[in-house]
Amino acid sequence: MPGNLTLADLKKRVKDGSIDTVVACAPDMQGRLMGKRFHAQFFVDSGYEETHCCNYLLAIDYEMNTVPGYRSASWEAGYGDYVMKPDLSTLRLIPWLPGTALVLCDLLDHHSHELVDIAPRTILKRQIARLDKLGLRAFAATELEFFLYRESYEEARDKGYRGLTTFSPYNEDYHIFQTTKEESIMRAIRNGLHGAGVVVENTKGEADAGQGEVNYKYSDVLDTGDTHVLIKNAVKEIAWQQGRAITFMAKPHHTMAGSSSHIHQSLWTKDGKSAFHDPKGRYGMSELMEHYLAGLLAHANEITYFLAPFINSYKRFSAGTFAPTKAVWSADNRTAGYRICGTDTKAVRIECRVGGADLNPYLALASQIAAGLAGIEGKMKLEPEFSGDAYAAAKVRDVPSTLRDAGADLKKSKMLRAAFGDEVVDHYAHAAWWEQEDFDRKVTDYEIERGFERG
Repeated sequence: MPGNLTLADLKKRVKDGSIDTVVACAPDMQGRLMGKRFHAQFFVDSGYEETHCCNYLLAIDYEMNTVPGYRSASWEAGYGDYVMKPDLSTLRLIPWLPGTALVLCDLLDHHSHELVDIAPRTILKRQIARLDKLGLRAFAATELEFFLYRESYEEARDKGYRGLTTFSPYNEDYHIFQTTKEESIMRAIRNGLHGAGVVVENTKGEADAGQGEVNYKYSDVLDTGDTHVLIKNAVKEIAWQQGRAITFMAKPHHTMAGSSSHIHQSLWTKDGKSAFHDPKGRYGMSELMEHYLAGLLAHANEITYFLAPFINSYKRFSAGTFAPTKAVWSADNRTAGYRICGTDTKAVRIECRVGGADLNPYLALASQIAAGLAGIEGKMKLEPEFSGDAYAAAKVRDVPSTLRDAGADLKKSKMLRAAFGDEVVDHYAHAAWWEQEDFDRKVTDYEIERGFERG
């Protein structure tokens, strides 16, 4: 699902006046789109070649605070520039914004013009290159879940994000009547994304009041990462235009279900054959697929940070909520962290159910590939299948329960250091440390409500 505009198309539309703005943006560490809005005439004249941004964009937290301790960018080093290099294959219309096109950019070193090592899109590209040397291509799709509220973002902020009203009052999983009430927004999302060149399969209600999901076409992993960040941004913009708020928090309230981003993945040969399928194998799995899955499981704890990067991410892992607590594998079993789907068909694939809606898709996909490749290269033997209720299982591999644990596992991971490089691992381990440190020094509403009078 590459973009639906060429540079020549854009020039024609600029000339006839139908496009006057081009958004040039790159995904940051949190998976948000950061960039600039160009006057379209300037973009087609010269801006399409490159522009610049401050390198602090890969060294900030959710609040866009400058975080001390990064080697890549600091006050001491003066916070210099990155080059933003538009990837014109991603150029597309943005129908929900008048006269607007959008292009995704790679981040390059200002002096060498080499890809920035710590940039999420770079990290994924380098894992794709590793697969390419083996004659393989990775395909994936991510599920995007979210909660829809009756309030606008501005109203939610004024209320301190308390006492918000979900758009529906009850569980709407697959519920047609309830989702009809939300159709003014969901229809705009589906049609807007379609107009932007995204092959949208469907929207549906999810497993709690006000919870929804967008599903799109399975594609190569770089396109999947690009499409994920575009959809996430689009959903929020379209909801905002209609005076509503949507959140992709992994767990917006302790009484509610969490929002996931399940990752469906498989490897294919360059001539278009599934490298995961063997009709003679167990569940139709090839030996290569079993090695790949064995790698995911062996390194499950090390890659959890890239699936659950924030304090709130770990509130989602709770028994009986369809969010996994055990990193085990099973065929068509939604209590397992890793589920085999499409059994005994050419569509056989692995669904990683660990990731939350707050993940960065490039980092999540890259870490999945890295772990899977470790399994393939080491010809790892797949552990026995788990059967039954994984929530109730004892003496099996747990999903890390805190960001502190996941960050520590990331930092000491030899596999990820070999796959990503020390600079990348140290950078994101520092991000994990900062998130935990920042939370640890904050006084929460929970503490005040419990201790102000009762203590």
